[in-house]
Amino acid sequence: MREAAGTAPSGSRLRADARRNAEQIRSAAIGVFQGRGLTVPLEEVAKAAGVSKATIFNRFGGRLGLVEAVIEEVVASELFALIDHARTIDDIGERITYYLTAIRDLQYHQPAFNDVLLRTFPHSQQLVEICRAGSDANEEFVAAARASGALRPCFTAGDLHALVVDNALALKHGERPPRDDYDRRTRYILDGIRGRSFASGER
Repeated sequence: MREAAGTAPSGSRLRADARRNAEQIRSAAIGVFQGRGLTVPLEEVAKAAGVSKATIFNRFGGRLGLVEAVIEEVVASELFALIDHARTIDDIGERITYYLTAIRDLQYHQPAFNDVLLRTFPHSQQLVEICRAGSDANEEFVAAARASGALRPCFTAGDLHALVVDNALALKHGERPPRDDYDRRTRYILDGIRGRSFASGER
């Protein structure tokens, strides 16, 4: 039955509008956060979604709720996929090379990942868990690579963490380098941390 002219929308109509708005906001947030990071003004997300900033607060409770609603698509799925792929690489030297290169690549093309690494939202348990998963992977891969001689004996998971956090700070607050320069510096880092067995070809 059609609603009479001038009557208020039905509850089902309101729910459908709310779902549509929420999906529009989620889709816009994924695109905006992936391109510019998690701290982009919410006005830009609202503009991309075709809604008001107030609607974002009504649907998600603010920035943190919106971040948590989309962080799987924005960062977590890609991070977990590269960790899983690293575990499939049997050669330990190649594994650590792939892992560090892939992490730095993710940092370069995914600004939101740097916000996660920098713990921009320390009260989000969801983002803390993503950081913990990354830290566990660091420990796992560095320990195996050190034991095999693929990394210098003195190089630790803490050192790897410091390298990626320093890189996150540089990318977020500094001038973005050309990709060729960035990749060249990744190779310099790898050359500096590799152990004798990897450098000599004993893999």
